[in-house]
Amino acid sequence: MSGHSKWSTIKHGKAAEDARRGKLFTRLTREIIAAAGQGGGDPEANFRLRIAVQRAKDNNMPAGNIDRAIKRATGGGADGVRLTEATYEGYGPGGAAILLQALTDNKNRTVSEVRSTFTKAGGSLSEAGSVAWQFRQRGVITVEADEDEADDLSLAAIDAGAEEIESFDSLLSVYSLPESLESLRLALTEAGANIKTSELSMVATNTVPLDAKSAMSALRLLDQLEDLDDVQKVFSNADFPDETLERYRGENG
Repeated sequence: MSGHSKWSTIKHGKAAEDARRGKLFTRLTREIIAAAGQGGGDPEANFRLRIAVQRAKDNNMPAGNIDRAIKRATGGGADGVRLTEATYEGYGPGGAAILLQALTDNKNRTVSEVRSTFTKAGGSLSEAGSVAWQFRQRGVITVEADEDEADDLSLAAIDAGAEEIESFDSLLSVYSLPESLESLRLALTEAGANIKTSELSMVATNTVPLDAKSAMSALRLLDQLEDLDDVQKVFSNADFPDETLERYRGENG
């Protein structure tokens, strides 16, 4: 498993800490609001909203919170929310490409915060389209599986149309075409999988290997970008050395 894939998997382990700080629920709420505002408040008729609601449920968001978020987006709440989607692209230490997805009510504020964060960490914010071509959208399902379960679940995923499967620690990362995400999740559920997350993600088509110094600087930059209030998701094509990832996990686990 590459250092890039391990980083993606390790990020899921930080979700519990994000939830304790309240940050994860805030991001999930904003994701639901954006999806409902764009395609309507009926999950059955709005694919993006279905995915956002499922992700919220996977992270144990109460049903009442989900309903309130949908109502806020569709005019049924006390305060109407208008969020604009924005994508930012840049380069981090070592030349790694970084792609950010944000939801904001003030683009000027957001781009200023993103640019400042890049600059202070030795990276640079670049023009639209400069790095996006290095990523493609894929469905990603993360499954908790012990050694005895992993092979059977991997076979079930392949039979259901999984494009790729990667294993790290006790987690399987299962990749699919975006349109196959829901059917693949259903197949894994029927096979008894303990699904931790399922979402649409931007996955790098090629990776850039980093040395230890650049890798640690890049990891810190990615953390700082994820901590910005308006940033929803951060993706990179950096390939990190295993020893650097272990050090990073020890410092942030």
